[in-house]
Amino acid sequence: MEIINPKSDFNNSNRKSRLARTFQKVINLRSATKIASNNGIGICVLTSQHKFPQDDDSTTAPDHKASSHGDSKVKQKPVLEALLAKVFASVTSIKAAYAELQMAQHPYNSDAIQAADEAVVEQLRALSELKRKYVKKELHLSPQVTLMLAEIQEQQSLMRTYEITIKKLESHVEVKASDIALLHKQFEDCTAFNKAVENKLNASGPLSMFDNIQFTALIPSHFVQVLHCALRSVRSFVKMMIKEMESAKWDLDAAARTIEPGTVFAKQSHRCFVFESFVCKTMLEGFNSHSYGLSSASEKVDPEQYFNKFNDLKSADPKSFLVQNPNSCFAKFTRTKYLNLVHAKMECSFFENLNQRKVVTSGGFPDTAFFTGFAEMGRRFWLLHCLGFSMHEQVSIFQVKKGCRFSEVYMENVNEEESVFPGEINDANVDVRVCFTVVPGFQIGKTVIQSQVSLSPVSH
Repeated sequence: MEIINPKSDFNNSNRKSRLARTFQKVINLRSATKIASNNGIGICVLTSQHKFPQDDDSTTAPDHKASSHGDSKVKQKPVLEALLAKVFASVTSIKAAYAELQMAQHPYNSDAIQAADEAVVEQLRALSELKRKYVKKELHLSPQVTLMLAEIQEQQSLMRTYEITIKKLESHVEVKASDIALLHKQFEDCTAFNKAVENKLNASGPLSMFDNIQFTALIPSHFVQVLHCALRSVRSFVKMMIKEMESAKWDLDAAARTIEPGTVFAKQSHRCFVFESFVCKTMLEGFNSHSYGLSSASEKVDPEQYFNKFNDLKSADPKSFLVQNPNSCFAKFTRTKYLNLVHAKMECSFFENLNQRKVVTSGGFPDTAFFTGFAEMGRRFWLLHCLGFSMHEQVSIFQVKKGCRFSEVYMENVNEEESVFPGEINDANVDVRVCFTVVPGFQIGKTVIQSQVSLSPVSH
């Protein structure tokens, strides 16, 4: 049985501790510090292995290094910020100089190009020098002053850039203005050309085909030709009337609804058909009578006499003819139709007076563009009436009632070139009905000239 003696173990432990301390001392002797004394004798001082906070430099050295490193970072931060500000200011200056270089290209300006090129090179050199000093650690900047100067330089460069942008925009505005002026000039030229063509069409030129036509050779196609000329003058007069309405600040929708209540237009441009309908209805009123509604007497005139009247007026200027023949049937017709078509309130709204109406009422003829356009239109309707009663077969006019079913035999859609209400008309459940008649139809014997109507869909 083994007996363990605690005291013996303790003694062995003490011996081992002493041995360890001895080896430690031997090792420390090798790291002893040699201090030279005044008499030349070297003294070895053993380095103590015990560290005390109050006199141990090894514990304070890392803290000191860390704090000095932190202080250097704090000191370097403003310098780096100033450096970056200087770099950004130089980049902004390069951008402004490059913008000036681009601006000097169009139009070409050699002095401005050279100045902008030198500015770009100068800023690139400044950046290169800044890089060199930074790499070699020769950069000595005053953070506050550098930041302030960089901010000033950047703002000045931005102002130059904005000025260049403004100049570019002004240049673009000038170019656009010149383009607008050119287009406006082209528009005026086109308008003048169209007006000249329209005047030619409205003049007696289209009726020159009747110069060699004999009374016995008249056919319905001649009547159709004159009818088309009359309708062109209607459209021209309606354009003039709508222009006066717009100048007088009329509500065109309200005016159209007054003429044809409850009408719905697929497009605003279709409102003109209502005014054309009103003009045609007024001008063709009394067309079926020999006197064109000027007298209640139903005297019958020989057809050849109507053809002679047609020949007398077909090449005449309406204003000149009216002035020279103020008591003629055509003069009476013109005065009557003008007073019926142009209401007193309408004329007053257009011209702020009733001077033209007073002249017409007193038997004269106003010397205005508005009345001249009306007189030309009246001349063509008068020629249409004369030619109609010159025909060998009876001519009659017919009007299509509102709500009638559309018939391709007797009617023509004024919007046939474009689909009106396309989605509804193609629907099988929708029926197309006449909304109003724009131009009445004519019948010459067995020949039917279609009436022009405006259509609208009606759901079942």
